[in-house]
Amino acid sequence: MTPTTPARRLRLGLPRRVFSQVLLMQVAIAAGVAVLATGLFLAPLGEQLDDQAMRRALAIAQTTAQQPQIAEDVRATEPTPDGPVQREAERIRQATGAEYVVVLDHRGVRWSHTDPGRIGGLVSTDPGEALAGREVMEIDEGTLGRSARGKVPLRDADGEVIGAVSVGIAYDSVRARLIHAIPGLLAYAGGALAVGALAAWLISRRVQRQTRDLAFSDIAALLAEREAMLHGIREGVVALDRDGRVRLLNDEAQRLLGIGEEAVGSSPDEALGAGRTADVLAGRVTGTDLLTVRGQRVLVANRMPTDDGGAVATLRDRTELDQLGRELDSTRGLIDALRAQDHEHANRMHTLLGLLELEMYEDAVEFVGEVVGDHRATSEQVTERIRDPLLAALLVGKATVAAERGAALRLSDRSRLPDRLVDPRGLVTVVGNLVDNALDAVAGTPDARVEVELRAEGRTAVLVVRDTGPGVPPERRELIFTEGWSTKKPPGHRERGIGLPLVRRLAHRHGGDARVGEAPGGGAEFTVVLPEALSEPGPSAALTGAPSQAAELGEAR
Repeated sequence: MTPTTPARRLRLGLPRRVFSQVLLMQVAIAAGVAVLATGLFLAPLGEQLDDQAMRRALAIAQTTAQQPQIAEDVRATEPTPDGPVQREAERIRQATGAEYVVVLDHRGVRWSHTDPGRIGGLVSTDPGEALAGREVMEIDEGTLGRSARGKVPLRDADGEVIGAVSVGIAYDSVRARLIHAIPGLLAYAGGALAVGALAAWLISRRVQRQTRDLAFSDIAALLAEREAMLHGIREGVVALDRDGRVRLLNDEAQRLLGIGEEAVGSSPDEALGAGRTADVLAGRVTGTDLLTVRGQRVLVANRMPTDDGGAVATLRDRTELDQLGRELDSTRGLIDALRAQDHEHANRMHTLLGLLELEMYEDAVEFVGEVVGDHRATSEQVTERIRDPLLAALLVGKATVAAERGAALRLSDRSRLPDRLVDPRGLVTVVGNLVDNALDAVAGTPDARVEVELRAEGRTAVLVVRDTGPGVPPERRELIFTEGWSTKKPPGHRERGIGLPLVRRLAHRHGGDARVGEAPGGGAEFTVVLPEALSEPGPSAALTGAPSQAAELGEAR
């Protein structure tokens, strides 16, 4: 047996797509409005046509009754089919298109009629109100069928009521006018419905593009997934509208920024206060992986504009990573210092051994005292001026490396840096790269010197590194910050042309800049400015006094 394909069931109901549902609903609304408008127009139209027919009949009756000859003929003649009243009434009927024009006397006897055989008989409807002197408009049933009627009293020259004039308009003509108006009305309604359907289609197409032809269930699922994703990820997400106001905060952003749902609807400045974090979120500071500080947290922010004129900013917590970086940099600095000191220590031990073998004991004691004193003095001079332990350890280690390479590393007498750095690891990277480049530049030159200046200006850290090398030509002062560019041959274990671009990138992330110029005594002078690199000073953050002379950190051995 061959399997049979199951019959597909016909599914009835609304379509799933937003485009189709919106189009169907709008067309239904347009059709309903067109039908309602047509009905509301037709309902009073019949009454208006009836009223117009009755007023027309009344006007014909008034015109007929005002002819004095008819009143005189009613008094002077008899009601006959060929009498003057009948002839005049028929003339008026044919001229006006009325169904009938009936003239009657005060007894209700007809003097004229469409059917001459009815002349001389009593009228079929009560003429009492007209004979009483009142005008009448009505829709009534008579011998000729249903008609719109107008009745007026007939008066003689003295104004006495001697009869009445009754004029009728065939009701079939009124109904025909109503029926005749319906096709035109339906045509207008159809045209309005077509325009409405076209407008509905255009609006639905726009909705289709904006919703990307999704179904309502898909949109609901996307919203649910978005909520789950935003509140489940470990990155802070802040969405801003085209006016720069916060419209969305996930749980992690509230934790990192220290704000709550009340910040929704306010600007970053209103929610966070003035500062770098608000500037980054508002887009006044541009770039990628921007460093900013909120409370005790170091954050990395990225801001991406959206198609509707708003933006979405993401925040990552780098506080723990910075702590690990400090430990790693301390370890690296210690290893570099120990490696340099190992060679120097061996030389000193050889010197000491020679003095002892020559039995120059007093000289040996003096030599040991000088070595120990120089090392202690160097460390004290650094720590008095540079209070951050990472930077102090780095400079002490670099001084030993400089001495091994035949150069002097000096700390400027203007150097004053408190232990309030927001990103010590970043500043260690900047100082290390610039000092290493300066030592490379002065290598092999007479009287090789490198001077480091670190100072605080409010919350801004300023770093200046000068050397006595050949300097940087003006045409290359921007080129050297290009990644991968270097005049030195790369070693086998790493690439060149990374240090200076890294320095400038770190400076830009802090909202600052790095530049190079010519040192006063010749050579190169690198200046790095890092705004808001220091936190607000506390009551215990004041620096103690330091010597005014420049500190000599390392000398050529």
